[in-house]
Amino acid sequence: MTESALTVDNLTVRFGGIVALADVSLTVRAGSRHGILGPNGSGKTTLFNAITGMIMPQSGRVLLAGREITRLAPHARVSLGLARTFQITSLFPSLTARENVVLAALPALRRHRGAWRPAADREVAERADRLLTDLGLSHLADRPVVSLGYGEQRQLEIAMTLATRPRVLLLDEPLAGMGPEESERFTHLLKDLAHEHAVLLIEHDMDFVFAVADWMTVMVDGTVLAEGHPADVRANPEVQRAYLGGHA
Repeated sequence: MTESALTVDNLTVRFGGIVALADVSLTVRAGSRHGILGPNGSGKTTLFNAITGMIMPQSGRVLLAGREITRLAPHARVSLGLARTFQITSLFPSLTARENVVLAALPALRRHRGAWRPAADREVAERADRLLTDLGLSHLADRPVVSLGYGEQRQLEIAMTLATRPRVLLLDEPLAGMGPEESERFTHLLKDLAHEHAVLLIEHDMDFVFAVADWMTVMVDGTVLAEGHPADVRANPEVQRAYLGGHA
């Protein structure tokens, strides 16, 4: 059995009298692309917030590669290899796209090598350029971030997140703001990411999720309604009634 990269074990989150998550459990296997579907209000974003430490659950556990991280601060989870696109870092508008990715890559390099190395280090620069190329941003490498469009900034944010060398990558609606060409490029990239990262993603574009995920969890009203391979989830009558409008 493939090892677990991320485990959510009976997680419960309440806001006053509202139960946002009720004993939610899921396992993201190493090397997998795990999609989460569910209508608005189903608890998807609350789940991401609990996994990344933005909110604390009332009960349950979160484990990263077998290590419990339930009560760790968000930055501590990042240092252990948990990355979320919009959480890892803010973009620096006055710096270039390349400089943003280099700054994001430095802490990971120190973590792996045990010593700080300057931004001009060839390894960091080459990694930054490779990530910009993978995301179709190489022609914008020397442009200040403030001059980039929203979709381009979203792609740059993903490049910066990947620069941290995460074990587990959480993507919250990664296609938001991207045009058709950008979305197609990112779809191909995501299929390659699982070679180095486990991926957990939320996305309202169902065609995208079914195209890239190899395992899926469907949430309704803060609970897990179903999980399984995409074909099985699509054919599940309960899922069709709750989320797919009754159509396979």
